[in-house]
Amino acid sequence: MTYLDDLQMELRKVKYAIENKNQQVLSIQSEQEMLHKKMTDIVQEIKDNSSPHSNTKHVPQLHNTDVDWSSKNFPWSAELDKTLQDVFQIKHFHPVQLQAINSTMSKCDVLLIMSTGGGKSLCFQLPAIISKGITLVVTPLVSLMEDQVLNLKQYGIKAHMLKADSSMDDVMEVYDSMKSPNPQVKLVYVTPEKISKSKQFMSHLDKCYKSGNLSRIAIDEVHCVSQWGNDFRPDYKMLGILKRLYPSTPIIGLTATSTNKVTFDTKQLLNIPDCLVFRTPLVRKNLFYEVRPKPTTHQKVVQDIVTTIQENFKGESGIIYCISCRNCTDVCNSLIKSGIRAAVYHARCSAKKKSEVHQQWLNNEIQVICATVAFGMGINKPQVRFVIHHSISKSVENYFQEAGRAGRDGKPSLCLLYFGFWDVFRQTSMVFRERTGTENLSKVVKFCHNLKTCRVELLANHFGEVNEQCQSPGMCDVCSNLQKTTKKDVTEPCKVLLRLIKSNSMDGNRLTGIQLVDAAIRDSKNRKTKWKDLSRHEWQRIVFDMLVNGFLREDYHLTSRSTIVYLTYGRNVRFLLNNKVMLDLHDNIQQPKNIYKDCLSLNHGTLEKIPKLDNLGKSDNT
Repeated sequence: MTYLDDLQMELRKVKYAIENKNQQVLSIQSEQEMLHKKMTDIVQEIKDNSSPHSNTKHVPQLHNTDVDWSSKNFPWSAELDKTLQDVFQIKHFHPVQLQAINSTMSKCDVLLIMSTGGGKSLCFQLPAIISKGITLVVTPLVSLMEDQVLNLKQYGIKAHMLKADSSMDDVMEVYDSMKSPNPQVKLVYVTPEKISKSKQFMSHLDKCYKSGNLSRIAIDEVHCVSQWGNDFRPDYKMLGILKRLYPSTPIIGLTATSTNKVTFDTKQLLNIPDCLVFRTPLVRKNLFYEVRPKPTTHQKVVQDIVTTIQENFKGESGIIYCISCRNCTDVCNSLIKSGIRAAVYHARCSAKKKSEVHQQWLNNEIQVICATVAFGMGINKPQVRFVIHHSISKSVENYFQEAGRAGRDGKPSLCLLYFGFWDVFRQTSMVFRERTGTENLSKVVKFCHNLKTCRVELLANHFGEVNEQCQSPGMCDVCSNLQKTTKKDVTEPCKVLLRLIKSNSMDGNRLTGIQLVDAAIRDSKNRKTKWKDLSRHEWQRIVFDMLVNGFLREDYHLTSRSTIVYLTYGRNVRFLLNNKVMLDLHDNIQQPKNIYKDCLSLNHGTLEKIPKLDNLGKSDNT
């Protein structure tokens, strides 16, 4: 290497160091903005609480730590039990349900963190029925409102939702009930946008509160409030005003996904710092988690999905989550051609079409819904036997919640995720603008990239639940030995990839992930190295490993039409100078069909073992 080459290398190092420092500065500035916002909120809170004339003064809740919230000696306990059995036909409460209900009936603010299918909705629906006034329910999705209102009406409960296409008669009935001294409507469902943007609705809500008719406010999917949450929505952040406007009305927030960080942030943003927090173990024991390498073509992916459904779930319901509306349509059309009754549900569908598809699926007229994340939160269909992710989710929380829609009846169900190389970079280009987008996505990649640690344990640790593992062999692909691997030294292939990035960079070219893998395959074959037989899948797995370990990082380039994700040196690249990199690679990688058949697909024999674990996840509240 010449002296000029050394200078060029040193120049690139300095530029890289400057870029790192710039990123650190941006991070510090973001944290400063957040702290300034908190400081402003605290100052305003002090002013509100120190003003003797303030109507929105927050009164801290003084909870008696000796209260047994699971007791059945409250004034409403007898009516609670009677309504539970007579209206909902449920004999027993799930764990923590009774505590949450007694707390909200006692006018305490509550945060309830409960696994999908644990019965969160009952914790505000049941109190709403036996309370005198109206319970306002804030939900993020129209599909969720429709699902819950439909079910409540089947029980004979007066519930309404206010949405864009609500009839004038429905709107007037709700508004009249909000002013009535004895309202007939028990639950009113709205989206957060109704709170933040409808002055007419807020005017009627004020009248409802002043007349003493606002029994409680239930905020479903409450993690959406926090910027650190997986589904942060600006309109949810506006819900913090509700406690200021209606200080004597208790709030109950509900979610199936909340880390400790999100929980703390949510309490502050909703102005309920002294609320009671009830939490149940989030990981359910009846779900089988599997991550499969995604086949290279659409046809092969669909064929694998069709085989999985036809061999294991004939006539049983499921959901397939896709990354885009077009992706939903393509997958759905291919399933229909293969003889599977399917329909799409995404943002481009009309409200009428969504309702029709939703109802057909609930009635088992169609077997599979191909959906984007626009479908699913809180959907009340217990007999969903499989949830398939055609592409990876943007966060572990999203994946966990979407997968959790399987097996809500407690019976064994499959949660299958296809881990595709191109999908990762496509998802990255969509989330990198979000505050925690790339951080959240990297955790999903680590979860999928893992081939040795129990997937149940990984999920439990993510949500702060330690020492959780598969309770019996066979509830994840790792513990069932579906992923047969051999650990290999891939230090040299890592250096090959770095060399290719460097050589192309010196020529003024940058490489995407796909281009880098293509270049590595050509280079290894041309040089006839011992790595020439590495498959495309193995090179892709090495790239993922380098990203996970910080040997590579993503570099974003914005164009007028799209965002291009290039790969460049990562912060830990120096580690490769004096250390070995060991990586688990799939066995028999040169025979992908056999791998799919023998190692990766959840075959009929494996599923036959799962029903023996039925009692681990089954509950009375089905």
